[in-house]
Amino acid sequence: MNRPRIIVVKPIIALIALAALIVACVSAPVCAMASGRAAAAAAADTIVAGDAGTRHATPVDDTDQNAGGDSGQSAAPIAGPVPNVIITNFTYGDGSVPAGGKFDLGFSFQNKGSVAVQNMVIGVDGGDGLTIAGGTNTFYVPQLAAGATQSQTAPMQALIDAKSGAQAVVVSFRYEYVDAGQRSSNSVDEKISVPVSQPDRFQINDPVIPDDAQNGQESTITLAYVNKGKGDISNVEATMDGKGFDTVSKTQYLGNVASGGSGTIAYAFTPTDSGDLDAKITVTYEDSDGQQKTKEFPVKLTVAEPAPAMDDTAADMQDEQPGTPVWLLPTVAAVAIVAIVVIVVLVKRHRKKKRSAMDEQWDAWQDDQDGSDKPEAQGHTAEQPAADDADRQAPTEVIAPQPGERS
Repeated sequence: MNRPRIIVVKPIIALIALAALIVACVSAPVCAMASGRAAAAAAADTIVAGDAGTRHATPVDDTDQNAGGDSGQSAAPIAGPVPNVIITNFTYGDGSVPAGGKFDLGFSFQNKGSVAVQNMVIGVDGGDGLTIAGGTNTFYVPQLAAGATQSQTAPMQALIDAKSGAQAVVVSFRYEYVDAGQRSSNSVDEKISVPVSQPDRFQINDPVIPDDAQNGQESTITLAYVNKGKGDISNVEATMDGKGFDTVSKTQYLGNVASGGSGTIAYAFTPTDSGDLDAKITVTYEDSDGQQKTKEFPVKLTVAEPAPAMDDTAADMQDEQPGTPVWLLPTVAAVAIVAIVVIVVLVKRHRKKKRSAMDEQWDAWQDDQDGSDKPEAQGHTAEQPAADDADRQAPTEVIAPQPGERS
């Protein structure tokens, strides 16, 4: 009775075992495919968050089993592209930076890679025209995630002797990154430009106006100029406008004026009207930034009437008048010398005669004095002594000796 039951149970167990084997054979490829997909996903994202803002790579092994499960092979993870960091925006203020002026250079940078970058060092180099205004030109960023953006500000100053125009600033990025289980480093240099301008120191002096401007005669107006700035001045042009005068060229082109250069603007003109003449000299140029500048100088002249024309007959008469003979001057000089000599001789003779007359008077007076002392003179009449007394009482004129004469 028991044998038939045992025979029935054995075929059922055999069927169950066969079914289990079939299921195992069918499900083995599916399991291997799922395991491969999981390994690829793990290789694509091997970066996990760590402490102190760092990233660590975790290697992942992948075992590919065949349907029979006899052998396996490990697949290496595929590395992604090198992450690049670029500047997306920067500011330095409005307009241009004046030479010697300070400004804040602000810039934003972004990680364009698919993995995070770490230990980033940023350097700012202003070249020959710009420099850091205090502080350092190096900045540190611990980590910048993929696609993330960050900003940085560097205080800078334009040098006093910087040339006008765009000055290049180099911003360098040096950083590390981990991709496909490997740590690598990279560097990127970004250039931006900051416009620098030199102050306009192109000096033009006031016009020098002629004092004797005359109708119909050519005159000249001059203006001296000098470029005291450190930048060049270009396309200098001068124009003289007004009425009542003629000029060969109202517009003059002087070209470029280098730093420290100087010169003179000269206008030759001929007044056609008399009286007050109003004119204007306009000087245009481009400064070191390329900006056009204009300077105007009003000119006010007083023009005299033209000189009267000389009569031809009077001019001919003046031409016909003989000139001074060459012998006339020596002759006049000789006559003058002779006249002086004659005058001196006559004066000396006159003085000599006068002295002789004085000597005679003196002798006569001495004789009179001697005669009054003799005895025979006592018998004169009463009238005679009276006459002698009168002669004695007459005032005596003393003639002082003339200078140069002997007494």
